[in-house]
Amino acid sequence: MNVNTRHDIIELVDPPDVRNAADPHEGTEQHFVQTPSPCDGGTAAWRILISAFIFEALLWGFPLSFGVFQNYYSRLPQFASNPYISIIGTSASGLSYIGAPVMIPLIKRYPRYRKHMIYTGWPLTLLSLLASSYASTLPLLILTQGLFYGLGFTLFYYPILSMVNDFWIQRRGFAYGILCSASGLSGCIIPFAMEAALNRWGYRITLRAAAGGLAVVTGPLLLFLRGRMESERSMSSTQPRTDWRFLNAGQFWIYSLSNLVQGLGYFFPGLYLPSYANSIGLSSRQGALLLAIMGTAQVAGQMSFGYLSDKKVSLNLLITVSTAMSSIAVLACWGMARQYAVLIVFSIVYGFFGAGYTAMWARMGTAVSSDPTAAFAAFGLLNLGKGVGNVVAGPVGGSLLGSAVDSTKFGVGKFEGVVLFAGGCMVVSGLTLGLGYMKRIPHVCKLLMEIWSKRRDF
Repeated sequence: MNVNTRHDIIELVDPPDVRNAADPHEGTEQHFVQTPSPCDGGTAAWRILISAFIFEALLWGFPLSFGVFQNYYSRLPQFASNPYISIIGTSASGLSYIGAPVMIPLIKRYPRYRKHMIYTGWPLTLLSLLASSYASTLPLLILTQGLFYGLGFTLFYYPILSMVNDFWIQRRGFAYGILCSASGLSGCIIPFAMEAALNRWGYRITLRAAAGGLAVVTGPLLLFLRGRMESERSMSSTQPRTDWRFLNAGQFWIYSLSNLVQGLGYFFPGLYLPSYANSIGLSSRQGALLLAIMGTAQVAGQMSFGYLSDKKVSLNLLITVSTAMSSIAVLACWGMARQYAVLIVFSIVYGFFGAGYTAMWARMGTAVSSDPTAAFAAFGLLNLGKGVGNVVAGPVGGSLLGSAVDSTKFGVGKFEGVVLFAGGCMVVSGLTLGLGYMKRIPHVCKLLMEIWSKRRDF
Protein backbone atom coordinates (compact mmCIF):
# COMPACT_ATOMS: atom_id res chain seq x y z
CA MET A 1 0.00 0.00 0.00
CA ASN A 2 1.15 3.45 -0.55
CA VAL A 3 1.16 6.99 0.32
CA ASN A 4 0.29 8.71 -2.97
CA THR A 5 -3.00 6.88 -2.95
CA ARG A 6 -4.46 8.86 -0.14
CA HIS A 7 -2.73 12.15 -0.92
CA ASP A 8 -3.69 12.63 -4.54
CA ILE A 9 -7.40 11.99 -4.19
CA ILE A 10 -8.01 14.88 -1.79
CA GLU A 11 -8.36 17.86 -4.09
CA LEU A 12 -10.55 20.21 -2.11
CA VAL A 13 -11.62 23.62 -3.30
CA ASP A 14 -9.54 26.26 -1.58
CA PRO A 15 -11.56 28.06 1.09
CA PRO A 16 -12.77 31.48 0.05
CA ASP A 17 -11.94 34.68 1.87
CA VAL A 18 -14.49 35.34 4.54
CA ARG A 19 -15.82 38.76 5.45
CA ASN A 20 -17.23 39.13 8.89
CA ALA A 21 -19.21 42.13 10.08
CA ALA A 22 -18.48 43.43 13.54
CA ASP A 23 -21.15 44.72 15.85
CA PRO A 24 -21.94 48.41 15.22
CA HIS A 25 -20.41 50.93 17.59
CA GLU A 26 -21.73 54.47 18.09
CA GLY A 27 -23.98 54.19 15.07
CA THR A 28 -21.17 53.29 12.67
CA GLU A 29 -21.01 49.78 11.16
CA GLN A 30 -17.46 48.50 10.83
CA HIS A 31 -16.50 45.59 8.59
CA PHE A 32 -13.46 43.47 9.21
CA VAL A 33 -11.88 41.24 6.60
CA GLN A 34 -10.60 37.95 7.90
CA THR A 35 -7.39 37.42 5.98
CA PRO A 36 -6.34 33.78 5.51
CA SER A 37 -2.86 32.64 6.51
CA PRO A 38 -0.23 32.63 3.74
CA CYS A 39 -0.21 29.56 1.54
CA ASP A 40 2.74 27.56 0.15
CA GLY A 41 4.95 28.66 3.03
CA GLY A 42 4.98 30.49 6.32
CA THR A 43 4.67 29.26 9.89
CA ALA A 44 1.09 28.00 9.64
CA ALA A 45 1.68 26.10 6.39
CA TRP A 46 4.79 24.37 7.70
CA ARG A 47 3.11 23.63 11.00
CA ILE A 48 0.27 21.70 9.37
CA LEU A 49 2.64 19.93 6.96
CA ILE A 50 4.98 18.77 9.73
CA SER A 51 2.02 17.63 11.82
CA ALA A 52 0.61 15.64 8.89
CA PHE A 53 4.08 14.16 8.29
CA ILE A 54 4.23 12.83 11.85
CA PHE A 55 0.69 11.44 11.73
CA GLU A 56 1.51 9.80 8.40
CA ALA A 57 4.78 8.30 9.60
CA LEU A 58 3.47 6.88 12.88
CA LEU A 59 -0.20 6.03 12.49
CA TRP A 60 -0.06 4.88 8.86
CA GLY A 61 3.33 3.23 9.34
CA PHE A 62 1.84 0.98 12.02
CA PRO A 63 -0.49 -1.08 9.77
CA LEU A 64 2.14 -1.08 7.02
CA SER A 65 4.37 -3.02 9.42
CA PHE A 66 1.76 -5.68 10.15
CA GLY A 67 3.91 -8.35 8.54
CA VAL A 68 5.94 -8.34 11.76
CA PHE A 69 2.77 -8.98 13.80
CA GLN A 70 1.72 -11.63 11.27
CA ASN A 71 4.97 -13.51 11.84
CA TYR A 72 4.69 -13.14 15.62
CA TYR A 73 1.04 -14.17 15.90
CA SER A 74 1.63 -17.24 13.73
CA ARG A 75 4.14 -18.49 16.33
CA LEU A 76 1.78 -18.15 19.31
CA PRO A 77 0.00 -21.38 20.37
CA GLN A 78 -3.46 -19.76 20.45
CA PHE A 79 -3.13 -18.45 16.87
CA ALA A 80 -0.62 -20.79 15.21
CA SER A 81 -3.23 -23.11 13.70
CA ASN A 82 -5.31 -20.28 12.22
CA PRO A 83 -4.40 -19.33 8.63
CA TYR A 84 -6.49 -16.13 8.66
CA ILE A 85 -4.25 -13.93 10.81
CA SER A 86 -3.57 -11.72 7.79
CA ILE A 87 -7.17 -10.43 7.90
CA ILE A 88 -6.14 -8.21 10.82
CA GLY A 89 -3.67 -6.26 8.70
CA THR A 90 -5.73 -6.15 5.52
CA SER A 91 -8.76 -4.86 7.43
CA ALA A 92 -6.81 -1.98 8.95
CA SER A 93 -5.20 -0.82 5.72
CA GLY A 94 -8.06 -1.78 3.42
CA LEU A 95 -10.60 0.42 5.18
CA SER A 96 -8.49 3.50 4.48
CA TYR A 97 -8.90 2.80 0.77
CA ILE A 98 -12.55 1.80 0.87
CA GLY A 99 -13.44 4.80 3.01
CA ALA A 100 -12.00 7.30 0.53
CA PRO A 101 -15.09 7.60 -1.73
CA VAL A 102 -17.15 8.31 1.40
CA MET A 103 -14.82 10.61 3.31
CA ILE A 104 -13.71 12.82 0.43
CA PRO A 105 -17.19 14.04 -0.64
CA LEU A 106 -18.15 14.33 3.03
CA ILE A 107 -15.20 16.61 3.77
CA LYS A 108 -15.85 18.66 0.65
CA ARG A 109 -19.51 19.07 1.58
CA TYR A 110 -18.97 19.78 5.29
CA PRO A 111 -15.46 21.20 5.75
CA ARG A 112 -16.50 22.93 8.96
CA TYR A 113 -16.77 19.52 10.65
CA ARG A 114 -13.21 18.44 9.93
CA LYS A 115 -12.08 18.90 13.53
CA HIS A 116 -15.02 16.84 14.74
CA MET A 117 -13.92 14.02 12.46
CA ILE A 118 -10.34 14.26 13.72
CA TYR A 119 -11.36 14.27 17.38
CA THR A 120 -13.53 11.21 16.75
CA GLY A 121 -11.10 9.18 14.66
CA TRP A 122 -7.86 9.84 16.55
CA PRO A 123 -8.98 8.44 19.94
CA LEU A 124 -10.75 5.55 18.21
CA THR A 125 -7.46 4.58 16.56
CA LEU A 126 -5.56 4.58 19.84
CA LEU A 127 -8.34 2.87 21.78
CA SER A 128 -8.41 0.13 19.16
CA LEU A 129 -4.76 -0.68 19.93
CA LEU A 130 -5.47 -0.65 23.65
CA ALA A 131 -8.50 -2.90 23.21
CA SER A 132 -6.58 -5.32 21.00
CA SER A 133 -4.04 -5.84 23.79
CA TYR A 134 -6.81 -7.55 25.77
CA ALA A 135 -7.93 -9.75 22.87
CA SER A 136 -7.20 -13.44 23.16
CA THR A 137 -9.00 -14.67 20.04
CA LEU A 138 -8.50 -13.93 16.37
CA PRO A 139 -12.01 -12.49 15.78
CA LEU A 140 -11.40 -9.92 18.53
CA LEU A 141 -8.02 -8.95 17.04
CA ILE A 142 -9.65 -8.54 13.63
CA LEU A 143 -12.33 -6.32 15.18
CA THR A 144 -9.96 -4.15 17.25
CA GLN A 145 -6.50 -4.04 15.67
CA GLY A 146 -8.08 -4.41 12.24
CA LEU A 147 -11.51 -2.87 11.67
CA PHE A 148 -11.61 -0.30 14.48
CA TYR A 149 -8.07 0.89 13.74
CA GLY A 150 -8.86 1.26 10.04
CA LEU A 151 -12.10 3.10 10.77
CA GLY A 152 -10.43 5.50 13.19
CA PHE A 153 -7.57 6.20 10.82
CA THR A 154 -9.96 6.89 7.96
CA LEU A 155 -12.00 9.31 10.07
CA PHE A 156 -9.09 11.47 11.21
CA TYR A 157 -6.52 11.32 8.43
CA TYR A 158 -8.49 12.51 5.41
CA PRO A 159 -9.50 15.75 7.18
CA ILE A 160 -5.83 16.35 8.00
CA LEU A 161 -4.89 15.94 4.35
CA SER A 162 -7.61 18.37 3.35
CA MET A 163 -6.05 20.92 5.70
CA VAL A 164 -2.70 20.38 4.01
CA ASN A 165 -4.43 21.21 0.73
CA ASP A 166 -5.71 24.45 2.26
CA PHE A 167 -2.17 25.68 2.86
CA TRP A 168 -0.25 24.11 -0.02
CA ILE A 169 -1.65 25.04 -3.43
CA GLN A 170 1.01 25.99 -5.96
CA ARG A 171 3.60 23.86 -4.16
CA ARG A 172 1.28 20.96 -3.40
CA GLY A 173 3.48 18.49 -5.24
CA PHE A 174 6.37 19.52 -3.01
CA ALA A 175 4.22 19.06 0.09
CA TYR A 176 3.04 15.63 -1.01
CA GLY A 177 6.61 14.62 -1.79
CA ILE A 178 7.47 15.31 1.84
CA LEU A 179 4.46 13.30 3.01
CA CYS A 180 5.46 10.42 0.73
CA SER A 181 8.81 10.20 2.49
CA ALA A 182 7.05 9.78 5.85
CA SER A 183 5.99 6.19 5.18
CA GLY A 184 9.46 5.38 3.84
CA LEU A 185 11.06 6.74 6.99
CA SER A 186 8.70 4.92 9.33
CA GLY A 187 9.06 1.76 7.25
CA CYS A 188 12.76 1.73 8.11
CA ILE A 189 12.12 2.09 11.85
CA ILE A 190 8.73 0.75 12.95
CA PRO A 191 9.24 -2.89 11.83
CA PHE A 192 12.43 -3.15 13.89
CA ALA A 193 10.85 -1.46 16.91
CA MET A 194 7.79 -3.72 16.79
CA GLU A 195 9.88 -6.84 16.23
CA ALA A 196 12.11 -6.09 19.22
CA ALA A 197 9.16 -5.19 21.47
CA LEU A 198 7.13 -8.26 20.51
CA ASN A 199 10.01 -10.64 21.15
CA ARG A 200 10.79 -9.03 24.50
CA TRP A 201 7.39 -8.17 25.98
CA GLY A 202 4.76 -9.93 23.88
CA TYR A 203 1.88 -8.42 21.97
CA ARG A 204 -0.19 -7.24 24.95
CA ILE A 205 2.43 -4.91 26.42
CA THR A 206 3.65 -3.91 22.95
CA LEU A 207 0.19 -2.78 21.84
CA ARG A 208 -0.41 -0.87 25.08
CA ALA A 209 2.97 0.80 24.82
CA ALA A 210 2.28 1.67 21.18
CA ALA A 211 -1.07 3.24 22.08
CA GLY A 212 0.49 5.25 24.88
CA GLY A 213 3.48 6.33 22.82
CA LEU A 214 1.34 7.41 19.88
CA ALA A 215 -0.93 9.38 22.22
CA VAL A 216 2.02 11.21 23.78
CA VAL A 217 3.68 12.03 20.45
CA THR A 218 0.64 12.87 18.32
CA GLY A 219 -1.70 14.27 20.98
CA PRO A 220 -0.06 17.71 21.21
CA LEU A 221 -0.15 17.99 17.42
CA LEU A 222 -3.95 18.13 17.50
CA LEU A 223 -3.63 21.75 18.62
CA PHE A 224 -1.94 22.62 15.31
CA LEU A 225 -4.64 21.06 13.11
CA ARG A 226 -6.77 23.85 11.72
CA GLY A 227 -7.88 25.07 8.33
CA ARG A 228 -6.39 28.06 6.58
CA MET A 229 -9.27 30.27 7.70
CA GLU A 230 -9.45 31.04 11.40
CA SER A 231 -13.14 30.18 11.34
CA GLU A 232 -14.44 27.31 9.23
CA ARG A 233 -18.11 27.98 9.97
CA SER A 234 -18.44 30.19 6.92
CA MET A 235 -16.47 28.04 4.51
CA SER A 236 -18.42 27.40 1.34
CA SER A 237 -19.79 23.91 0.96
CA THR A 238 -20.98 24.43 -2.59
CA GLN A 239 -19.19 22.11 -4.98
CA PRO A 240 -19.54 21.59 -8.73
CA ARG A 241 -21.68 18.66 -9.80
CA THR A 242 -19.83 15.52 -10.80
CA ASP A 243 -20.03 14.44 -14.41
CA TRP A 244 -20.61 10.68 -14.18
CA ARG A 245 -20.60 10.04 -17.92
CA PHE A 246 -17.15 8.50 -17.62
CA LEU A 247 -18.91 5.38 -16.30
CA ASN A 248 -20.02 4.75 -19.89
CA ALA A 249 -16.40 4.66 -21.05
CA GLY A 250 -15.12 1.14 -21.58
CA GLN A 251 -11.58 2.23 -20.77
CA PHE A 252 -12.61 3.16 -17.23
CA TRP A 253 -13.87 -0.37 -16.56
CA ILE A 254 -10.72 -1.85 -18.06
CA TYR A 255 -8.60 0.23 -15.70
CA SER A 256 -10.91 -0.66 -12.82
CA LEU A 257 -10.65 -4.39 -13.52
CA SER A 258 -6.88 -4.22 -13.88
CA ASN A 259 -6.65 -2.24 -10.64
CA LEU A 260 -8.92 -4.65 -8.74
CA VAL A 261 -6.95 -7.72 -9.84
CA GLN A 262 -3.64 -6.03 -9.06
CA GLY A 263 -4.95 -5.14 -5.61
CA LEU A 264 -5.95 -8.75 -4.94
CA GLY A 265 -2.34 -9.90 -5.17
CA TYR A 266 -0.35 -6.80 -4.31
CA PHE A 267 -0.51 -7.04 -0.50
CA PHE A 268 0.61 -10.66 -0.08
CA PRO A 269 4.38 -10.01 0.01
CA GLY A 270 4.02 -7.36 2.70
CA LEU A 271 1.92 -9.75 4.77
CA TYR A 272 3.86 -12.98 4.39
CA LEU A 273 7.46 -12.01 3.65
CA PRO A 274 8.64 -12.09 7.31
CA SER A 275 6.93 -15.47 7.81
CA TYR A 276 8.50 -16.76 4.59
CA ALA A 277 11.92 -15.59 5.78
CA ASN A 278 11.39 -17.39 9.07
CA SER A 279 10.44 -20.59 7.26
CA ILE A 280 13.80 -20.73 5.44
CA GLY A 281 15.75 -20.28 8.65
CA LEU A 282 16.13 -16.50 8.82
CA SER A 283 15.59 -14.52 12.01
CA SER A 284 12.60 -12.30 12.72
CA ARG A 285 14.94 -9.30 12.61
CA GLN A 286 15.96 -10.20 9.07
CA GLY A 287 12.29 -10.47 8.15
CA ALA A 288 11.69 -6.98 9.55
CA LEU A 289 14.61 -5.68 7.49
CA LEU A 290 12.98 -7.03 4.33
CA LEU A 291 9.86 -4.99 5.07
CA ALA A 292 11.99 -1.91 5.66
CA ILE A 293 13.78 -2.40 2.33
CA MET A 294 10.48 -2.93 0.53
CA GLY A 295 8.98 0.19 2.10
CA THR A 296 11.89 2.33 0.95
CA ALA A 297 11.67 0.89 -2.56
CA GLN A 298 7.94 1.61 -2.64
CA VAL A 299 8.48 5.31 -2.04
CA ALA A 300 11.09 5.42 -4.82
CA GLY A 301 8.76 3.54 -7.17
CA GLN A 302 5.80 5.82 -6.50
CA MET A 303 7.84 8.92 -7.14
CA SER A 304 9.47 7.52 -10.27
CA PHE A 305 6.28 6.26 -11.91
CA GLY A 306 4.45 9.40 -10.88
CA TYR A 307 7.15 11.51 -12.52
CA LEU A 308 7.05 9.45 -15.73
CA SER A 309 3.26 9.66 -15.74
CA ASP A 310 3.42 13.45 -15.47
CA LYS A 311 5.84 13.47 -18.41
CA LYS A 312 3.09 11.91 -20.56
CA VAL A 313 4.82 8.57 -21.00
CA SER A 314 2.28 6.06 -22.36
CA LEU A 315 0.00 5.06 -19.48
CA ASN A 316 -0.55 1.54 -20.80
CA LEU A 317 3.21 1.10 -21.19
CA LEU A 318 3.82 2.14 -17.59
CA ILE A 319 1.11 -0.19 -16.31
CA THR A 320 2.51 -3.06 -18.36
CA VAL A 321 6.03 -2.50 -17.06
CA SER A 322 4.76 -2.29 -13.48
CA THR A 323 2.74 -5.51 -13.61
CA ALA A 324 5.28 -7.44 -15.71
CA MET A 325 8.22 -6.67 -13.43
CA SER A 326 6.09 -7.34 -10.35
CA SER A 327 5.04 -10.76 -11.65
CA ILE A 328 8.64 -11.65 -12.54
CA ALA A 329 9.80 -10.62 -9.08
CA VAL A 330 7.13 -12.74 -7.38
CA LEU A 331 7.38 -15.87 -9.50
CA ALA A 332 11.12 -15.89 -10.22
CA CYS A 333 12.51 -14.41 -6.99
CA TRP A 334 10.10 -14.89 -4.12
CA GLY A 335 8.79 -18.33 -5.00
CA MET A 336 12.26 -19.77 -5.56
CA ALA A 337 14.15 -17.85 -2.86
CA ARG A 338 16.16 -19.90 -0.39
CA GLN A 339 18.81 -17.29 0.42
CA TYR A 340 18.52 -13.94 2.13
CA ALA A 341 20.18 -12.09 -0.75
CA VAL A 342 17.47 -13.25 -3.15
CA LEU A 343 14.75 -11.99 -0.84
CA ILE A 344 16.50 -8.62 -0.63
CA VAL A 345 16.51 -8.38 -4.43
CA PHE A 346 12.84 -9.33 -4.47
CA SER A 347 11.99 -6.67 -1.87
CA ILE A 348 13.67 -3.97 -3.93
CA VAL A 349 12.25 -4.97 -7.33
CA TYR A 350 8.73 -5.73 -6.14
CA GLY A 351 8.57 -2.71 -3.87
CA PHE A 352 9.64 -0.37 -6.67
CA PHE A 353 7.52 -1.70 -9.53
CA GLY A 354 4.52 -2.89 -7.51
CA ALA A 355 3.99 0.41 -5.72
CA GLY A 356 4.50 2.31 -8.96
CA TYR A 357 1.10 1.08 -10.16
CA THR A 358 -0.93 3.21 -7.76
CA ALA A 359 1.08 6.31 -8.64
CA MET A 360 -0.70 6.23 -12.01
CA TRP A 361 -4.25 6.41 -10.65
CA ALA A 362 -4.50 10.15 -11.18
CA ARG A 363 -3.46 9.69 -14.81
CA MET A 364 -6.08 6.95 -15.22
CA GLY A 365 -8.70 9.39 -13.97
CA THR A 366 -7.76 12.06 -16.50
CA ALA A 367 -7.53 9.42 -19.24
CA VAL A 368 -11.24 8.61 -18.99
CA SER A 369 -12.46 12.21 -18.65
CA SER A 370 -11.07 15.71 -19.03
CA ASP A 371 -13.62 17.08 -16.57
CA PRO A 372 -11.90 17.67 -13.19
CA THR A 373 -14.87 16.46 -11.14
CA ALA A 374 -15.18 13.29 -13.23
CA ALA A 375 -11.45 12.56 -13.03
CA PHE A 376 -11.66 13.05 -9.28
CA ALA A 377 -14.60 10.64 -8.99
CA ALA A 378 -12.86 8.06 -11.18
CA PHE A 379 -9.80 8.29 -8.97
CA GLY A 380 -11.92 7.69 -5.87
CA LEU A 381 -13.53 4.60 -7.42
CA LEU A 382 -10.10 3.22 -8.33
CA ASN A 383 -9.17 3.73 -4.70
CA LEU A 384 -12.26 1.78 -3.68
CA GLY A 385 -11.25 -1.10 -5.95
CA LYS A 386 -7.83 -1.23 -4.36
CA GLY A 387 -9.43 -1.34 -0.93
CA VAL A 388 -11.69 -4.22 -1.90
CA GLY A 389 -8.65 -6.12 -3.12
CA ASN A 390 -6.83 -5.33 0.12
CA VAL A 391 -9.65 -6.60 2.34
CA VAL A 392 -10.29 -9.72 0.25
CA ALA A 393 -6.56 -10.55 0.29
CA GLY A 394 -6.82 -11.54 3.96
CA PRO A 395 -9.26 -14.46 3.70
CA VAL A 396 -7.93 -15.46 0.26
CA GLY A 397 -4.39 -15.66 1.61
CA GLY A 398 -5.57 -17.69 4.57
CA SER A 399 -7.24 -20.25 2.32
CA LEU A 400 -4.14 -20.52 0.11
CA LEU A 401 -1.65 -20.93 2.94
CA GLY A 402 -0.27 -24.46 3.29
CA SER A 403 0.31 -26.31 6.54
CA ALA A 404 3.85 -27.63 6.17
CA VAL A 405 7.19 -26.23 5.02
CA ASP A 406 9.07 -28.18 2.34
CA SER A 407 12.22 -26.46 1.09
CA THR A 408 12.28 -28.63 -2.04
CA LYS A 409 9.00 -27.19 -3.32
CA PHE A 410 8.14 -23.89 -4.95
CA GLY A 411 7.34 -21.30 -2.30
CA VAL A 412 8.73 -23.75 0.29
CA GLY A 413 5.44 -25.59 0.01
CA LYS A 414 3.56 -23.65 2.65
CA PHE A 415 3.52 -20.42 0.61
CA GLU A 416 3.19 -21.97 -2.85
CA GLY A 417 -0.46 -21.01 -3.30
CA VAL A 418 0.13 -17.48 -1.99
CA VAL A 419 3.07 -16.87 -4.32
CA LEU A 420 1.31 -18.30 -7.39
CA PHE A 421 -1.83 -16.28 -6.69
CA ALA A 422 0.09 -13.03 -6.18
CA GLY A 423 2.15 -13.55 -9.33
CA GLY A 424 -0.90 -14.60 -11.32
CA CYS A 425 -2.78 -11.46 -10.27
CA MET A 426 0.05 -9.29 -11.58
CA VAL A 427 0.01 -11.15 -14.91
CA VAL A 428 -3.78 -10.92 -15.30
CA SER A 429 -3.76 -7.25 -14.30
CA GLY A 430 -1.35 -6.46 -17.13
CA LEU A 431 -3.17 -8.62 -19.66
CA THR A 432 -6.47 -6.92 -18.83
CA LEU A 433 -5.27 -3.84 -20.69
CA GLY A 434 -5.50 -5.91 -23.86
CA LEU A 435 -9.29 -5.76 -23.62
CA GLY A 436 -9.07 -2.17 -24.77
CA TYR A 437 -7.60 -3.28 -28.06
CA MET A 438 -10.16 -6.01 -28.77
CA LYS A 439 -12.54 -3.57 -30.43
CA ARG A 440 -9.81 -2.81 -32.92
CA ILE A 441 -9.41 -6.45 -33.94
CA PRO A 442 -12.13 -6.40 -36.65
CA HIS A 443 -10.62 -3.24 -38.13
CA VAL A 444 -7.13 -4.75 -38.09
CA CYS A 445 -8.40 -7.98 -39.66
CA LYS A 446 -10.18 -6.04 -42.38
CA LEU A 447 -7.04 -4.03 -43.06
CA LEU A 448 -4.93 -7.18 -43.27
CA MET A 449 -7.42 -8.76 -45.65
CA GLU A 450 -7.28 -5.70 -47.90
CA ILE A 451 -3.48 -5.79 -47.92
CA TRP A 452 -3.52 -9.52 -48.69
CA SER A 453 -6.06 -9.01 -51.47
CA LYS A 454 -3.96 -6.29 -53.09
CA ARG A 455 -0.83 -8.44 -52.91
CA ARG A 456 -2.66 -11.32 -54.57
CA ASP A 457 -4.03 -9.09 -57.34
CA PHE A 458 -0.55 -7.69 -57.93
